[in-house]
Amino acid sequence: MVMFLFLVVALAVVVAAVTLAVVGGGGSGPLPEAAPERLWDPLPPDRPVDRADVESMRFPLAPRGYRMADVDDALGRLAAELAERDARIADLESALAGARAAAAHARPDKHDHPEDQR
Repeated sequence: MVMFLFLVVALAVVVAAVTLAVVGGGGSGPLPEAAPERLWDPLPPDRPVDRADVESMRFPLAPRGYRMADVDDALGRLAAELAERDARIADLESALAGARAAAAHARPDKHDHPEDQR
């Protein structure tokens, strides 16, 4: 019986506190809008992004998860840098293949000259 009375009193205190908060808090007006959190862009502007930069990136939470604009901006930047790297790698591989072909063409093969076979 004592436990039941304790629960009734606790429930009454909670209801009274909520009622006071709702009725008493209405005099000051609605809460002001909170400033939206913006991502401080941790990606370096003066060098390419590396693995440590991506691993240290943290997005601020919004009411329904991450702010889509922040995620889109960061992913757009990463995609552009990766495309730039891919293009650079393709250029370097092409130049290397051309240099190898030129070196192989410039080097005489033993089987091409009959006087070398004697």
